[in-house]
Amino acid sequence: MSDSPERVKLSKEEKDRRFQAELMPVLDPLYNFAYRLTLDEDDANDLVQETYLKAYRFFEYFEPGTNAKAWLFRILKNSFINDFRKKSKQPAKVDYSEIEGYYNPDDVEAEGEIGASSSDMRQQSTRDLIGDEVASALNSLPVDFRTVIILCDLEGFTYEEMAKVLDIPIGTVRSRLHRARNFLKDKLEKYAQSMGYGNDAIDDETELTEAENN
Repeated sequence: MSDSPERVKLSKEEKDRRFQAELMPVLDPLYNFAYRLTLDEDDANDLVQETYLKAYRFFEYFEPGTNAKAWLFRILKNSFINDFRKKSKQPAKVDYSEIEGYYNPDDVEAEGEIGASSSDMRQQSTRDLIGDEVASALNSLPVDFRTVIILCDLEGFTYEEMAKVLDIPIGTVRSRLHRARNFLKDKLEKYAQSMGYGNDAIDDETELTEAENN
């Protein structure tokens, strides 16, 4: 949420319409982010459900025209830290179709027909996004470093957006991302060489990625 949020009162119909239009298209990347943080399918689903429940509850504070994806990612990141990473509590088990039905009842029946396969499709899209070796190396990173790689190199957030999502200064984002990429590069050197790439190619790719985000 923003630093100085102002609550905009909405009718339930308007709230439901805007929630569906502005936040639901982020479902797949949000699940991918949750899965990369938790490394567990059930926890990822729970985390996404918790995120959408919170987003619906506080939707009247969401500023139209701002980055809905960054807003949801920030909510998910905070939920992960508070409810999962510290393991102090677990969110309630909620059927995601019930959440959809609460604000979009007309689509529940249609969604139910494909609901069983939607999670599998999201998991497959996550696996297809990066190769097994890269995924293994990424998953082995400490979560703070893994997170900046996900946000920048997989999800395409700018440094400014990442700073807002993570609640850290831009300088910390740059430093953490630099260290994360170095850790990842070290882990992937053998794999890169087996694929015909040398250290120079890895360095060039890292420098190119950093330049694109400056």
